[in-house]
Amino acid sequence: MTEPHSQSVSEAQHEAEVLARALPHMQRYDDAIVVVKYGGHAMGSEDVARTFASDIVLMEQSGINPVVVHGGGPQIGAMLSKLGIKSEFAAGLRITDKATVEIVEMVLAGSINKQIVGFINEAGGKAIGLCGKDGNMVRARKANRVVVSSGGDDAQEVDLGFVGEPDTVDTTVLDQILGRELIPVLAPVAAAVDGGTYNVNADTFAGAIAGALGAKRFLLLTDVPGVLDKNKQLIPRLTIAEAHALIADGTISGGMIPKVETCIYALEKGVEGVVILDGKVPHAVLLELLTDHGAGTLITR
Repeated sequence: MTEPHSQSVSEAQHEAEVLARALPHMQRYDDAIVVVKYGGHAMGSEDVARTFASDIVLMEQSGINPVVVHGGGPQIGAMLSKLGIKSEFAAGLRITDKATVEIVEMVLAGSINKQIVGFINEAGGKAIGLCGKDGNMVRARKANRVVVSSGGDDAQEVDLGFVGEPDTVDTTVLDQILGRELIPVLAPVAAAVDGGTYNVNADTFAGAIAGALGAKRFLLLTDVPGVLDKNKQLIPRLTIAEAHALIADGTISGGMIPKVETCIYALEKGVEGVVILDGKVPHAVLLELLTDHGAGTLITR
């Protein structure tokens, strides 16, 4: 029996009812792989990060195999500015020269990765920090982007430097880790096919990992509630065909387009369902996986 405390009987009964309602969801995801993309503004304050870490530990304790992939754009920007290195962007991606890629690797695979690992471990989990280079997990090819002028009549290919896109994914290391009470935390830094290091967009990296693992769910934490319709209302469910139609008619626009395209890519690679949800909502991951309410926009084949 637990130690007596000040909680009332009605409060305790409510907690028990919540746990009972979570059971069917726990059974649905028992032993399933869930890849969670966590980063950027969704990482928020230390309190938000610690809440996220405890949610990931709860997922693992309830029989789910979570894989965390994190970004860190704001933190990279802050470190570059502290070191007096100016950033340039094209088509929403940071142009990464040799000096910049060293800082990117240091921040992503170093400080941010180990901070998240530390928070998960403090919450009672056993996290292990890795990046795409470990065990040749992700090899990348050089990414180039075509930028169209504001008038729309001039397209120009931009060299993004050491920015890559996933070329191959080898899950050997993750296969050894998952199912052993260990929680992999992955930084989106990859080895180039011909040697060297590439900075990979964290959404794209996470989508490639989720696809290669055949994840049951890929959760993309952002700073918006999900995909919104023309009236700015949340769309709870979409198919790939419906998502393509919403991109074509302009309902999905701007920065949401590459996120939805990453979701479609992951689904085509074998992920069962992808959810775009607001990472700033407390316990967003648990709301989505372990309650009837759900959160965000679920995209399926």
